[in-house]
Amino acid sequence: MDNSMFPKYSWLDFAFTVIGVCTYVFDVGSDLWLSQEFFRHGDFFWFGLLLGFMITSSLIVQMFSWFWLKYDLELKTFQTTHKHMILFGSDRRLRLTCFLHVIQLGFFFRQVSAIWQGFCVWWRGEPGSEYTAYMTHDLSMLRLFETFCESAPQLSLMIYIMVHNNHSRTIQYVSAIASTVSIAWMVLDYHRSLRFFLPEKSNQSWLSAAVYFLWNLFLIGPRVVCVSLFASIVSCYISVHFVLLWLVFVVWASLQDTSFMDSKAGEWLYRATVGLIWYFSWFNVVEGRTRGRSIIYHLFIITDSAILTGTWWCYRDPKTSQSYSLILLILIPLSYLIGLLVKILYYCCFHPRLRQTQGLKKVSDVPDGLVPQAVVMETDSFKPAMLNRRMARQAANFYKAGTHSKGQADTGVI
Repeated sequence: MDNSMFPKYSWLDFAFTVIGVCTYVFDVGSDLWLSQEFFRHGDFFWFGLLLGFMITSSLIVQMFSWFWLKYDLELKTFQTTHKHMILFGSDRRLRLTCFLHVIQLGFFFRQVSAIWQGFCVWWRGEPGSEYTAYMTHDLSMLRLFETFCESAPQLSLMIYIMVHNNHSRTIQYVSAIASTVSIAWMVLDYHRSLRFFLPEKSNQSWLSAAVYFLWNLFLIGPRVVCVSLFASIVSCYISVHFVLLWLVFVVWASLQDTSFMDSKAGEWLYRATVGLIWYFSWFNVVEGRTRGRSIIYHLFIITDSAILTGTWWCYRDPKTSQSYSLILLILIPLSYLIGLLVKILYYCCFHPRLRQTQGLKKVSDVPDGLVPQAVVMETDSFKPAMLNRRMARQAANFYKAGTHSKGQADTGVI
């Protein structure tokens, strides 16, 4: 592989991997601590709901991790070049790997394996920098899935409890704000990791990263609050609302004919997960003119959020909600509007474009986590056959070509 196309795996990448593992352990530990607090105080419903979020998220992440390890083992290049670097993903340890995923520890040991690989590459100077970074990218995407499968629903539950009980402590406000910031940060971390495998990529400046982080913060935050407010007055219908929207989103993803995974079962798992992500945030899944799809999505979410907020406003208790109801009614649409404006600012001023160079074909908008085969440099030292389909099509979140052929319109992403 032509290593000049990719930045070397550095101590900063290794540090991010270690921090990611520590964050994961802390997140699981805090969730278990909170669930036992609910159980100890006799709040068995909240205990069961929180435990359900954790189990569902863990099952989804473990399945993705297992699918990806199985795909990697089918690669001849991986078999001959990288299998000695994998602690729990080689053919010899396939049963152990399967067992670890069944008992919900596969993702954790995948992160341990990534730390070991990173140590071998960065500290010992062993080969395999590009695959180590690829493994790190996988972890970033798995953490993104975990964030929207667990952290976002848990944040909604936390805000719901605060509103429903009409009582909250300062630590609850701090925790809710920290969780919202954490979700937006994971989206930024995922976006940052995708750049690693993008040929002729532009480095993301701190200002660009800050703008990207802010528009996700301003868009995801209001959506979570709307869901929580609606649940606080008609809690029996929030599950119906979620299931209906989730089904609509899964059908929409299916109609777009996504092709992220290498198996039919894996693809439907991906579509189901995308439907869950779309409940809270936009996530691009196919190539082409994504601007229209993005506008449709945001109009749909704005309408749905307005209905949720309007329902809460009509059925709320005016006395108990007097101190914050008007403030929320103003801040929710204002925050979402600011988020959309910051997002437009990002794509106008900070969004990088692929440079058209010899050997690179023109690239239109591509989905989150995918990069079309045309992005791959076709040289003697770097052939698409060396890469699995998932790696060859990863890493181009909202990217498009910087130049266009005559008559070809700019298909920008929103």
